[in-house]
Amino acid sequence: MKLSLHKVRTVTVAVVSAVIAGLGGCNGMPGDGASMASPDQPQTAAAKVESRVVAASKPGGPSYMIGPMDVVQITVFKAPDLSRAVPVAEDGTINLPLIGATPAAGKTSADLEREIQKRLDAGYMRSPQVTVVVTEYNSRRVTVEGAVKTPGVYPLRGRDTLEQAIAKAGGLDRNMASDSVTVFRNVDGQRSMIPYDLAAIRSGQADDPEVAPGDVIVVGDSALKVGMSYFQQLNPVGQTGLSVGQQVAR
Repeated sequence: MKLSLHKVRTVTVAVVSAVIAGLGGCNGMPGDGASMASPDQPQTAAAKVESRVVAASKPGGPSYMIGPMDVVQITVFKAPDLSRAVPVAEDGTINLPLIGATPAAGKTSADLEREIQKRLDAGYMRSPQVTVVVTEYNSRRVTVEGAVKTPGVYPLRGRDTLEQAIAKAGGLDRNMASDSVTVFRNVDGQRSMIPYDLAAIRSGQADDPEVAPGDVIVVGDSALKVGMSYFQQLNPVGQTGLSVGQQVAR
């Protein structure tokens, strides 16, 4: 049985409107309990701690926090048997002769130097001189989700920016993505949401921010793009003799 052109137009508009309206209300992460803030709504609290967190994740910087899977070079002056490159275990410790398991994760190189010096000075050496250098930064990872081509967990190399992190995930899914991106970041046990506008970044109106290890980057969906994509799957172009655009327009 053939449908009239009027009925086709009515059903078409109703389906697209329902899909877009439904998707428009799904702006948060499933099960997250937090709504996604729009890019033009500043997150003042998150912005205040952003620079501090990023500084603590910069390779080679004095504020860099050592993490699991990093490799550190320990040099003890005039003690070659104690000097060696050691990996940081999953539990955040390193294993050294004489002093055994020593906490390393969450410390800077200077912090770890003082910790090793204190342990050696406790009964093994007098006023030891210890140098710690991070040689491999393997704990730096981010998660990229949402409207990207290849969602997943990706390692950071150097001072990666938001755009570079998205590129690691294959870039935006042009059929689904909007310009809205939200970065979820844990700071001092608190979860912060930092919204960004990719259009503003790409036009030079906003800086391309550095990302920090542990960030979860969520690229938002465009409700209109998603709605039209779903409709095209349900009603392929040519089935009624009219394109999707013509059906909606009429």
